[in-house]
Amino acid sequence: MKLTFLGTGTSCGVPTIGCQCRVCQSTDPKDKRLRCSALVETAQTRLLIDCGPDFRQQIMPQPFRRIDGILITHAHYDHMGGMDDIRPYCQFGEINVYADPIARRGLLEMLPYCFAENRYPGVPAIGLHEIHAHQPFTIGDIPIMPFQVMHGKLPITGYRLGPLTYITDMKTIDDAELPYLEGTQILVVNALRSQPHHSHQTIDDAVTFARRVGASRTFLIHGSHHIGLHEETNRLLPPDIQLAYDGQVVEIA
Repeated sequence: MKLTFLGTGTSCGVPTIGCQCRVCQSTDPKDKRLRCSALVETAQTRLLIDCGPDFRQQIMPQPFRRIDGILITHAHYDHMGGMDDIRPYCQFGEINVYADPIARRGLLEMLPYCFAENRYPGVPAIGLHEIHAHQPFTIGDIPIMPFQVMHGKLPITGYRLGPLTYITDMKTIDDAELPYLEGTQILVVNALRSQPHHSHQTIDDAVTFARRVGASRTFLIHGSHHIGLHEETNRLLPPDIQLAYDGQVVEIA
């Protein structure tokens, strides 16, 4: 299994428009963070986690081949605002999109023309599937277990994909969800910045959570420009917990 980080930034992206801070002015490519999204691939199966407004830019460097499924974490624009740009991939057939009831409703409201009785020619061909926490399913050769985390007061979906656990936008998680994370080898989880936030984890929160999960390696995503320069922040983190960066590829046994 291979994990590719297409985007690792928060809803505003980095650099943030109009900001002159040292992170936004950095020339290090690892300090350029598009909105969060990832590819998970095996030799047979290709999955996209979230499809934000930067999807077209993110997917252009990747090989053009079928996307077997899109897993939506929640119905915020930075996580599904690029859905219309999946149109070129529909030449391989209808694209199956998986979302919890709240996110499913959000997709129907955002893309009504894709689900109309008389669809305009050329709109994305989407097969929309409602999923629920703790009800596993499989796409190709990848087993998937959805579970629930809290984005402030909003329940959203995290995904366990075999040895990989992917969580974004989490503030808290109920202890009852932790058994679904047991045996995680690679953990991807959000860390917005050092200062507290009402609906996102801080770096310290993410490190504490990673220790509870006990993964071999943890990658931090959904970082804002307040998280600091990539290289400087990574030097302060434990070796097994590091900031992910756009374009990073992780091979998973």
